Amino acid sequence: MVNEKMYELGSKKSTIREIFEYGRKRAQEVGEENICDFSLGNPNVPAPSYIKEAVLDIFDTVPTQKIHSYTVAPGNPEVREILAKDINRRFGTHFTKDNLFMTAGAAASISITFKALAEPGDEFVIVAPYFPEYRPFVEATGARLVVVPAQLEDFQINMDLFEKAMTPHTKGVIVNSPNNPSGAIYSEETIRTLSALLLRKEKEYGHPIYIISDEPYREIAYHGYEVPYIPLYYKDTIVCYSYSKSLSLPGERIGYIVIPSEVTGFEKVYPAICGAARVLTHVNAPSLWQLVVARCAGKPTDAEPYRINGELLYQGLIDAGFTCLRPQGAFYLFPKCLEEDDHAFCKRAMKYDLFLVPGTDFGVPGYFRASYCINRDTIKRSLPLFKKLAEEYGVKKGLV
Repeated sequence: MVNEKMYELGSKKSTIREIFEYGRKRAQEVGEENICDFSLGNPNVPAPSYIKEAVLDIFDTVPTQKIHSYTVAPGNPEVREILAKDINRRFGTHFTKDNLFMTAGAAASISITFKALAEPGDEFVIVAPYFPEYRPFVEATGARLVVVPAQLEDFQINMDLFEKAMTPHTKGVIVNSPNNPSGAIYSEETIRTLSALLLRKEKEYGHPIYIISDEPYREIAYHGYEVPYIPLYYKDTIVCYSYSKSLSLPGERIGYIVIPSEVTGFEKVYPAICGAARVLTHVNAPSLWQLVVARCAGKPTDAEPYRINGELLYQGLIDAGFTCLRPQGAFYLFPKCLEEDDHAFCKRAMKYDLFLVPGTDFGVPGYFRASYCINRDTIKRSLPLFKKLAEEYGVKKGLV
């Protein structure tokens, strides 16, 4: 009667959403001020004032027809040219409007790219921990997601395990840095080593292997960490970018795909992107928001509130006896649970109205994700609760 796979996806909520909805229920029961919800990665820093200024100026100065009409399928040509020039200014690239395709956010960008590249029997490789939605995005194309185990000490890439995961069926590699959920940033050394490995495998297998670089958190990096721009290191890279996190616009759904001219088979890859967008009905990113992001190209992102939140939560968890990587970017921590069963641990945390996401959903059992894009007072209130939770396990600072 219906597609059973789609029924399964639609009837079974993601663990993240289930925890978030339970948190909303508890907030109604005990009050918002009495819960500590770390479940959802929803930016809490307000959109910059220049967004509002751009919107108002557009309505004052741009003809209504131009604001609300369809654009050409790849997006407004003037907008694409402005964004290409801004990317070139930042990274020394040579893109034009013909290298960009405007989308309704990162999820659309990723889905379109998988659909454009995937052929029967193809595989896409991802390193754990990873954003859970990659799996349905990949599998919806008929391809297979291959997961490389996490390198737990620093959440970089274990190249030996990565190479073992590759086969002649490998079509692409998904890179998400800064990473959701670990907050790690892949170092330049990691990207150089990965690029060398993929070049060698391209020659061995006799076909291109594409990096799909998912970059919604690019602008949110701390402590002097640099986020390498992967097309500068590996020519067969397709970049999927979103303004949801950098400009706090998750509800507006606006982003783009960069397909460099150097990509192997560019003359077929770009039209395939267009075709995939057509099939997936992503043929017109929101016209108004295309104009807005063009007006705001090159404007700064305020990541400082996230840095402060991350340091506050990190230090509180360390003081409570948890083991955790210091945040490098994005707005997540990925600490080790105090028992092997991460679902049991997160359920136990709910006794204190601490809402955390089990690491199993991100491909790393025994860990949990805490999103710190929340009110700072909530983080402060949570710290004694984390200590109480740790004490239940007999854990004190330095005794993990």
